[in-house]
Amino acid sequence: MATFLYRMGRAAFRRRWLVVLLWAVLLGAVGAGAAKAPGAGDDGTSFMPGIEAQKAFDLIEERFPGPDADGATARIVFIASDGEKVTAAGHRAAVDTLVDEAADAPQVSGAVSPFKADAVSKDGSTAYATVSYKVAAGDLTDADKRALEDIIDEARGSGLTVEVGGTALATQPAAGGPAEAIGIGLAAVVLLITFGSVAAAGLPLLTAVVGVGISMCAILALGSALGLSMTTGTLASMLGLAVGIDYALLVVSRYREERAGGHAPQEAAGLAVGKAGSAVVFAGLTVVIALAGLSVIGVPMLTKMGLCAAGTVVLGVLVALTLVPALLGMWPNAVLSRKARRRGGAVRPADAPDNGGSRWARFVLRRPVAVLLVCVAGLGVLALPAADLDMGMPGDEAKPVSSTERRAYDALADGFGAGFNGPLTIVTDVGGAADPKAAATAVAERIGTTDGVVSVSPPQFNTAGDTAIFSAVPADGPSDEATKDLVQTIRDERPALESGTGSTFEVTGSTAMNIDVAQALQDALVPYLIVIVVLSLVLLMIVFRSVLVPVKAAFGFLLSVLASLGSVVAVFQWGWGAELLGVEQAGPIMSLMPIFLVGIVFGLAMDYEVFLVARMREAYVHGERPAQAVVTGFRHSARVVAAAAVIMVAVFSGFVGSGEAMIKTIGFGLAVAVLFDAFVIRMAFVPAVLALLGHRAWWLPRWLDRILPHVDVEGASLTARSETAAVTGGGADKKEPVHL
Repeated sequence: MATFLYRMGRAAFRRRWLVVLLWAVLLGAVGAGAAKAPGAGDDGTSFMPGIEAQKAFDLIEERFPGPDADGATARIVFIASDGEKVTAAGHRAAVDTLVDEAADAPQVSGAVSPFKADAVSKDGSTAYATVSYKVAAGDLTDADKRALEDIIDEARGSGLTVEVGGTALATQPAAGGPAEAIGIGLAAVVLLITFGSVAAAGLPLLTAVVGVGISMCAILALGSALGLSMTTGTLASMLGLAVGIDYALLVVSRYREERAGGHAPQEAAGLAVGKAGSAVVFAGLTVVIALAGLSVIGVPMLTKMGLCAAGTVVLGVLVALTLVPALLGMWPNAVLSRKARRRGGAVRPADAPDNGGSRWARFVLRRPVAVLLVCVAGLGVLALPAADLDMGMPGDEAKPVSSTERRAYDALADGFGAGFNGPLTIVTDVGGAADPKAAATAVAERIGTTDGVVSVSPPQFNTAGDTAIFSAVPADGPSDEATKDLVQTIRDERPALESGTGSTFEVTGSTAMNIDVAQALQDALVPYLIVIVVLSLVLLMIVFRSVLVPVKAAFGFLLSVLASLGSVVAVFQWGWGAELLGVEQAGPIMSLMPIFLVGIVFGLAMDYEVFLVARMREAYVHGERPAQAVVTGFRHSARVVAAAAVIMVAVFSGFVGSGEAMIKTIGFGLAVAVLFDAFVIRMAFVPAVLALLGHRAWWLPRWLDRILPHVDVEGASLTARSETAAVTGGGADKKEPVHL
């Protein structure tokens, strides 16, 4: 592989204008496609096929067809001032006016007055009206939304407090924007400090932006056809920007090192891609495996997000292997330090003494047991809160109190009870019952007497008369543990009710859906871990020709991911320091978040493992003793890994400011996970373990060595070539002109 990548790097350097032109054409083509593509709509697939709530929802869509089955809704909440009632003549007139005007608004299929739907609280202080739309929320135009907002503003002038919940006017955080801008700005500062050169700092940023730009334009262009959305692209942009910078950083750093060793620009570019490129390829493969592994969860949206992000990572790898050396060919000396430029790129060995990385490695090697115990104990303590992980799907209750959705949620809970915001929907199939209406009524009455149920609505039948639906309002809120127990209790009553009535029923609704999704994702977490760990262990065995190094890498990953999950629980579930991050309401962790965290952190952890340990392996293969190989690896790679980690933290921290709870949680979780994995596991735990293992770290059974394919990751085939090129001043490249 190293030889192939070496030739690729030299070819990209030599044909730099062609390579740059091809990438520019590709960016322009997908950009034009994105500009002309229709907006992405609902892909029509089930959120999580197989769970009861989803099957019940699908049955409702089948048995109760209608043009507005998936239409957006707006729940407009009216709150009277203290001592007043919404039923007062003046307030009632204002409410009726709003409902009449809303019914005539664009795309509205109907508006129901609270006075006709018995939607007034017992004390008369609160009421709500429901506005239904013909189209889904994503298909509403700004004009459609503005029409309803203007009507609501008029009602606010009548003395009533008016808030809005539902999907129609729900605020959608924009993907990208300030988050990426903050991340790019911080990354630029880190790169400038690391390289001491504006060109060296700017090149990884430029190439990463190109890769992410192509990916995001492709997602937009294919969004309508494949059911992709900007939410799908958020993960791709977040991860693509981070790894794109990292991969380019690794190649540029190796290029500077090869130039310092006396190689001519084209030869240095070939060697950089041949040696560092091997680490980039395998690091990218581990990330792709982790992201593609999200498809085993069985959630279509999760699968799309994982595959889109995996595609972005593949693009990042290709950019690092082709566009980076091409740009180096245009400005071969610009990325060098000022001292190296004065000397034509070469730096005497005496000018490269021990650095902070090698000194830190020797510190760890002198006391490996103490360092190992501190790492394991510290991360173990941070991981303890993870045992209390409570997964759910926080809704409007998790939004800031400054949002109208949160205020509407609180007003409904105060006026109608905590469970009003999360009613359960029961769909009853009475096609096999002798008396369908009596069977549906019996099911509703029995569920209505269940402890924890406040009220049930009368069953409503479809046109065929073989299916009925009704709602049950719990006594507790949607995210409360008591509501989860209530759903299970109702389902446990099913056998007795079905045998007595001849009908079957299932429980759905947003609350039941969230409960089922959380449980299904929790059950899928361990199989997912097994899949990605096993596949990546095999990959790392091929890379490092070792059994213990991959096992050590996986164990370190488990420590860092559990510590990061514990930190997420402490902040977002327990509320420790939550206000510092703009989290106003602690609660259950978003169900999808642990899966995302595990998959992404595993990929990034293996990135750092490959970046750092590949140089150790290279030194060991070339004759250095185990301890000295560790020092050599840290001398060459510690600064790059540290810079890459700080860049990752910068990029992910930018997403903590997102208004989307899931993105905020993922951003925080990934930022702390990178801190733990890069600076505790890879910088301390890894050298401590390798120091204790010695030669045993690189042991591989002979039978396994024969089975595993041999891949030249260390660049052994390039060693003789590079030494010859260094002696001759670059070999074939020695007469090559150098331009700034």
